[in-house]
Amino acid sequence: MGYYGRVLVLRAADEYDCNKHKFRPRFFWKMRYFMNFCKIICWIICLPLLFMEIVGIYGIYKRLFPLLAYNITFSYNDKMHENKRDLFKNLNTFANTKDGTLRLLEIGCGSGANFKFYPYGCTVICTDPNLHFKKYLQMSMDTNMHLTYEQFVVSSGEDLRSMKDESVDVVVCTLVLCSVINVPRVLEEAKRILKPGGALYFLEHVVSDPTTWTYFLQHVLQPLWYYLGDGCVVTRATWKDLEAAGFSKLKLKHIEAPQVTLMIRPHILGYAIK
Repeated sequence: MGYYGRVLVLRAADEYDCNKHKFRPRFFWKMRYFMNFCKIICWIICLPLLFMEIVGIYGIYKRLFPLLAYNITFSYNDKMHENKRDLFKNLNTFANTKDGTLRLLEIGCGSGANFKFYPYGCTVICTDPNLHFKKYLQMSMDTNMHLTYEQFVVSSGEDLRSMKDESVDVVVCTLVLCSVINVPRVLEEAKRILKPGGALYFLEHVVSDPTTWTYFLQHVLQPLWYYLGDGCVVTRATWKDLEAAGFSKLKLKHIEAPQVTLMIRPHILGYAIK
């Protein structure tokens, strides 16, 4: 590290409040200039990836991504087990009052990482825009025989036209709203297909507090993370979209995910009732 680099680090250390894990306001604006400079450097580094996307070579990675996601799932589920268990423990609250059945649609089901948390006898409809997840999804289905699987639909969260209005009791999306193109549109579709009184369950990583190192890293490394994460955006304040979606009731909690990489440590979880 050069002289000016050492000066910056020492200055940052002097202005960092270790008790609150935040920068002091007087230093914040200086860091923004440095952050924007680093973002430009990262974009330059990512230019070959942008070129690969333009010419279509990046599509090869989309074929490999499901394998990567499937293996990462085990580690993430272990770290988030208690949070997921607590989130989904009241799913049966939204079961059909006439026959007790629960019809659930999962947006961006991926490799089926949530299946183990769904109640016995639940009917699951899976959707994902990446067809290549189907192999790993089937492996999860074979492992979780306590569920009934209705169908797998290749579609984005913004376009659920294959589903009728008010046709499911619960919609689930976990680590999905970070990679869709239009978050409000996804929430509109979720509301459309939910029965009156049905619920949207969510677990999403979000942007950090602007005065933290996490926020700095999220914005600097976002271009690279986008390509490595198959379109994942770590700088979204998704809770604002949920608050503006017009649900009758919203139960939302901010957490710091335990032992998860710093880039996606800030999470929100909860459910919204139609």
